[in-house]
Amino acid sequence: MRRAVRPGGGLRERGPELIVEVSLSSASYDLGPKLRLYRSAGVLEYITVLLTEGQVIWRRLVAGNYLPIEPDSRGLLPSVVFPGLWLDPEALVERDGARLLKVLNHGLESPEHQRFVEDLASRRSA
Repeated sequence: MRRAVRPGGGLRERGPELIVEVSLSSASYDLGPKLRLYRSAGVLEYITVLLTEGQVIWRRLVAGNYLPIEPDSRGLLPSVVFPGLWLDPEALVERDGARLLKVLNHGLESPEHQRFVEDLASRRSA
């Protein structure tokens, strides 16, 4: 049974698949205690945006440990849990909203996202 972080700090039985945090001054906390808490809670993907460092780290839980997702050949970070969810880390750091939306929309139009949506719909009807 998966556990997850509750807003009040406790754990609940089923956790979120993805957490995104933007860190300005709490990077040591976000990359230390929170990382361990999310790992123990079974959060499948964890994105940290480190504003001071101008860095985006997207991690995926694999065999109980977080591994960084490396940018693909286009420089994008693709979600494994949510196929078609793509992030352009450079556009995010540069605050290029138009490019962020373009990449996001392109991912949402991808065949893998369409299959993901169809799979979700079939689960609901089953």
